[in-house]
Amino acid sequence: MLILGIDDAGRGPVIGPMVLAGVLINWGDETYMKEIGIRDSKMLTAKRREFLAEKIKKIALDYEIIKIEPKEIDGRNGVGINLNQIEAIKMAEIVNKIVERYGKDKCKEEKIRVIVDCPSNNIKKWETYFEKHIENKEILEIKAEWKADVNHVAVSAASILAKTTRDAEIEKIKKHVGVDFGSGYSSDPITCKFLQEYSSKFKKDGIFRETWQTWKDVCNKKEQKKLGDF
Repeated sequence: MLILGIDDAGRGPVIGPMVLAGVLINWGDETYMKEIGIRDSKMLTAKRREFLAEKIKKIALDYEIIKIEPKEIDGRNGVGINLNQIEAIKMAEIVNKIVERYGKDKCKEEKIRVIVDCPSNNIKKWETYFEKHIENKEILEIKAEWKADVNHVAVSAASILAKTTRDAEIEKIKKHVGVDFGSGYSSDPITCKFLQEYSSKFKKDGIFRETWQTWKDVCNKKEQKKLGDF
């Protein structure tokens, strides 16, 4: 059996892209992957993730990484497509690309089990929406579940590729703006300070998720301050 694990990184931050990754492996490689320490990316140091990411790329039969920039997230939110739905659409894109590259005939002979770390509280509803965007689902076995990144090594591997890619993108943005803004999450004081001081300067650079409440709060406060100056 083949296993395709899919996970995300950077769902919640106000700065930078969300990254999704899919890793296709042979079921027989699971034991080795566990032995070398592949597990949920949140349980690993940055250095260890980087090391394992290279290992994963060599072990995997195939893998796919998709970056969803703030502009696309905001655009889809603007037409009523929420983040869970965006993930479903993009995760289905990963499945479709890998199946196409691997070969539909091969998939019929050796069925692919697709395991996704579900982002929604309603697994069944999300899974149904996810499946709507998958081609050739009759030759796949699809399962969305919570904590899949902890319970399935293929999903753990996907989480590592997603996280290392997201981290690299954040470093690129920091070099571009010339300021260390921390993690990009609104719970990070460094990120909040950066938003307060530089949101206007870098607004046109496409690094902010402007439909996020954190962004709106900062902009509203600035607008109120301007009005208070009169």
